[in-house]
Amino acid sequence: MYQIAALLYPQALATSITLPLEILRAASQIARVKSRLSPRVHHILAAANRKPVSLFGGLTLNPDLGYAQLPPLDLLIIPAIWRNPVAVINSSRPWLDQLARIAASGTRVCAVGTGTCLLAEAGLLDGKPATTHWNYLSRFASDYPKVQLKSRHLITQSDNIYCVGSVNSIADLMVHVVEDWYGSGVARAVENQFSPEIRRPFRAAAYQNEGEQSHHDETVLEAQQWLQERLADKPTVEMVASELGISARTLNRRFRQATGQSPRAWLQRLRVQQARELLRHSNLTLSEVAWQVGLQDVSHFGKLFREHVGMTPGAYREAVRGKLFVPERA
Repeated sequence: MYQIAALLYPQALATSITLPLEILRAASQIARVKSRLSPRVHHILAAANRKPVSLFGGLTLNPDLGYAQLPPLDLLIIPAIWRNPVAVINSSRPWLDQLARIAASGTRVCAVGTGTCLLAEAGLLDGKPATTHWNYLSRFASDYPKVQLKSRHLITQSDNIYCVGSVNSIADLMVHVVEDWYGSGVARAVENQFSPEIRRPFRAAAYQNEGEQSHHDETVLEAQQWLQERLADKPTVEMVASELGISARTLNRRFRQATGQSPRAWLQRLRVQQARELLRHSNLTLSEVAWQVGLQDVSHFGKLFREHVGMTPGAYREAVRGKLFVPERA
């Protein structure tokens, strides 16, 4: 069973608590339909004491436990704080040491919006990348100069510490957690249920200390850049290996060592990511989209897309376009 806890405090945004819990609960249910052996999720609401907590939106939630009674966790959610976070920061100081201990135990800790200030106050972000709500970036940089603020990223990761800049971005991160816990099939199913038109893959949205292109193999990095630049030209592993003056076998070995996957698998995922962008933002036909990502066979393109996304390219475009605002004409 995955143990998940969300902290409660006044002025917290309810959606930064309920949305991740709903996504993870949905993932658990979908996974258990496929296999009864899939672990369930159990969520806990925790507060400084056992008294009900009134959140910003007027909702009052009853905590299950006090902060001091939290059991070992797989995930801790620190919700966004509405407006100025100073009052919450000051009232939270007595338990910041416990927050540091939870992070030190290996628990995946995720702070939303200005909830990242609590991580910074606990010293968990010193020398590490972080992000926060756009309206608080300047103040955050001034208050926490030891933190490597990544103002252009809505998600950051450093080991088991995650920061997301907005409530919307928490969904992107939760899909990533679902994929880690239950696999890509369940992740895509959950993603398609929770507004596929606004989701961005975690690896595309996040700043990671150890991201897939943060490795130290310059040859592999050159290969990745070469493939990205020539995606529409139907590149192959043999072509890029020849360009770099090494054998395909050597490239495969070094690529796996650096990224954990084969160059072909990396290339296929790149194609799907690009196809999603084209389906979302262009009027190209499916054949034209396939050509743009280096695939001649539309049938093969459709199969590849469905394997990665969980729906056909046409269904994905319909889902994406179905919620785009179109002004009425007189």
